[in-house]
Amino acid sequence: MDTGDTAWILMSAGLVMLMTPALGFFYGGLVRRKNALSTIMHSFFILALISVQWVLWGYTLSFGPDLGGVIGGLDWIGLRSVGPDPNPDYAATIPHSAFMMYQGMFAIITPALITGAFAERMRFKALVIFTLLWATVVYAPIAHSVWAVGGWLRDYGALDFAGGTVVHISSGVSALVAAMVLGKRKGFGKEEMEPHNLTLTVLGAGLLWFGWFGFNAGSALAANGLAANAFVVTNTAAAMGAVTWMTIAWLRDGHPSVLGAAAGAVAGLVAITPASGFVGPSSSIVIGFGAGALCFFALDLIKERFGIDDALDVFAVHGIGGIWGALATGLFADSAINSAGEGLFFGNPDQLLKQAVAVGVVAGFAAIASFVILKAIDVTVGLRVPEEEEIAGLDPTTHGQFAYQL
Repeated sequence: MDTGDTAWILMSAGLVMLMTPALGFFYGGLVRRKNALSTIMHSFFILALISVQWVLWGYTLSFGPDLGGVIGGLDWIGLRSVGPDPNPDYAATIPHSAFMMYQGMFAIITPALITGAFAERMRFKALVIFTLLWATVVYAPIAHSVWAVGGWLRDYGALDFAGGTVVHISSGVSALVAAMVLGKRKGFGKEEMEPHNLTLTVLGAGLLWFGWFGFNAGSALAANGLAANAFVVTNTAAAMGAVTWMTIAWLRDGHPSVLGAAAGAVAGLVAITPASGFVGPSSSIVIGFGAGALCFFALDLIKERFGIDDALDVFAVHGIGGIWGALATGLFADSAINSAGEGLFFGNPDQLLKQAVAVGVVAGFAAIASFVILKAIDVTVGLRVPEEEEIAGLDPTTHGQFAYQL
């Protein structure tokens, strides 16, 4: 047991926990005023809901003793045998309970990311059921396959330091499916649906950036040089993503977009996540630049070319950013940073293929499973609120409260 490592992981767990309410602020500022409170509630309630699910069965399905390379057994149900002693399979210098809690924060924010796709139109009851089912049926098998001892993608050699496939690709692809299944918001493409409070969004982006140091640097599972490297490249990629997105928007629209800077920072953070324990600072600049550019153009393509109402651009940022980051890991992974991985530009072209396989498998599984879950909910309790409630706004009709008393 190492007290320094333990302190860092406990602190990192707190940083990642902060990211979910920060996401609520980020999303809450992007919707119309009549839906601000309901959008923030999505993230806040999922923080509570998945905290309980993780303790009862989520952790054991994700990291429990392996069953067939795709799911964990029920040995640790209700955190049985998960206590203060280290588990050397995952982290030999920190309590098993600290590792469990840290990983739980990833399980919490991942379904919360999806909520941006169906903002302003989903029943709260449907949200609760979807979140529980998705965390159990989609997140747990992906987390186990990629990160757990015995997971087949881990054994195959796919690299994901902090969640490019597990968190961002799974949530981004699921968000795209959700947006298509629920359909467009009333008035989409005809009415103004501009963000009502960009100050709130920038606050959320800043808190996400802050929390992301725990997300990526904490994934070293120790207070060491690898954590320091992840910290450096995380900040660098976020900065480059912000500069890139804002500059492209400036060149195209004639003004430096505040929202563009915030979205670009998040895109850079998403893309560096899988690579943060494998690449150096120079590579992180390229990854941040790619994220800012690719996600910027993907956003317009999805909404304008294909007419998909992914309300808060979850797929454009997390799906495309996650895919780019996972593939970039296969390009820029450097064994001088981490002996576990070496990419195409450092002499190992096979790694890029392994990354592409992981991207395809995770995206395909998340898409199919999410579609089935959403359709099942739709034919039982229904996915969308009635039209009159959507027009009036979810704050007064679902929660009986308002974000602002004006």
